[in-house]
Amino acid sequence: MLRVLIGQLGIGMVLAVVFWGLDGHVAGYSALLGSLACVVPNAFLALRLVVPRRDPGAGALIRAAYIGELGKLALTVLIFSLVFVLVRPLAALPLFTGFIAAQLVTFAGLLLRDEQGQNGKTSKTNGE
Repeated sequence: MLRVLIGQLGIGMVLAVVFWGLDGHVAGYSALLGSLACVVPNAFLALRLVVPRRDPGAGALIRAAYIGELGKLALTVLIFSLVFVLVRPLAALPLFTGFIAAQLVTFAGLLLRDEQGQNGKTSKTNGE
């Protein structure tokens, strides 16, 4: 999870620099804010999943995941709302590009994890 969060921050910073160079400082900080609108809620979810619970069972983990996902959604809405209300001027394209790019890092992390899991294991079928 930490690698994904670091990757999301990294892609956000790279996009901020690229947009800043191409279109100025407004586009740069807009891209950074978009990526932060993804990273902060994902960090909340990650914390919900890794914090030790009194009940170590599967039910407690599922509850933590549900609460984490609801909190992630609420934080995403809150951050975008604050950005749209408080930040002027704002460039919409870099903002959403930063958000989407950070989300894609999450999917890439899941795909890489799945690929590494498959490469590291030998699969046995039919009880062999």
